[in-house]
Amino acid sequence: MQGLVFWLIYPILWLISILPFRIFYIVSDMVFILVYHVIGYRRKTVRDNLELVFPEKSESEIKQIRKKFYRHMCDMFLEMIKSISISEKEIEKRFTFTNVEYLRKLESLDKSLVVMLGHYASYEWINALQLYGLKYRTYGIYKKIKNKQFDDLAKRIRGRFGGTLITTNKTTEVILKNREKGILGNYAMIADQSPKLSRARTWVNFMGIKVPVFEGSDRLARKMDMAVVYLHVEKVGRGYYQATLKPITEDAPNEPKHAITRKFVEYLEEQIYNKPEYYLWTHKRWKHRNESIPKNAEIIN
Repeated sequence: MQGLVFWLIYPILWLISILPFRIFYIVSDMVFILVYHVIGYRRKTVRDNLELVFPEKSESEIKQIRKKFYRHMCDMFLEMIKSISISEKEIEKRFTFTNVEYLRKLESLDKSLVVMLGHYASYEWINALQLYGLKYRTYGIYKKIKNKQFDDLAKRIRGRFGGTLITTNKTTEVILKNREKGILGNYAMIADQSPKLSRARTWVNFMGIKVPVFEGSDRLARKMDMAVVYLHVEKVGRGYYQATLKPITEDAPNEPKHAITRKFVEYLEEQIYNKPEYYLWTHKRWKHRNESIPKNAEIIN
């Protein structure tokens, strides 16, 4: 059944992916009308999230941010589809890195790198990093897709420019095996996911609201002596993104406890406050805010 669903949907996705960008974004505009005005996908969730973290903003300001967000979200979703067929030349033009020389400097340290990022702007075309002639391979940490065919498609898309996907439960195993073989890599991890309450061992003030946070990137960097950077992505035009690698630490084992996580949160908050329309507000990031914090939990100040 899963295979049937894939083969019914994939031809449509492929046809959308090969559209010229001018027509491609007309399709995105049509999807926006459907998602925002007709279906109203998670509009209440988005409104509630925005009102929660921006209590000082008026109703009209919240509506304006919400509408801009949905336009961006539809673009980003369609750009994921575009990844099926986008050329190297096109992706190099549309997702640029401002300071690749800093990454080359980190490569000279002979240690792997954790690239921390949030659900902000776009992370879909980060595999463009492989086109800069770097020594390290780029790995993306992701949650496995239940439909095997779509999961295989995601891997093929990432592999087109030399990137590799690793499922969350295999991350440590793969990094250890790579280290044993002398293989160093850039491991990209989306770090603003909301953990299950049963695993909420660390809490932090995020956008003024106390919520649980994953510290996998922090712990992994400390344990394996990996350098850590934040991927600061800005949307500079429709279909155009600019990424800057901002330093967090080159010496993770000697950082104060939780310092890596705290710096990541600060960088992400700064971006959201500056241009909130590019954060993924459909994500229920604050769903545990009213839960009791476990007695054995640690709170990052």
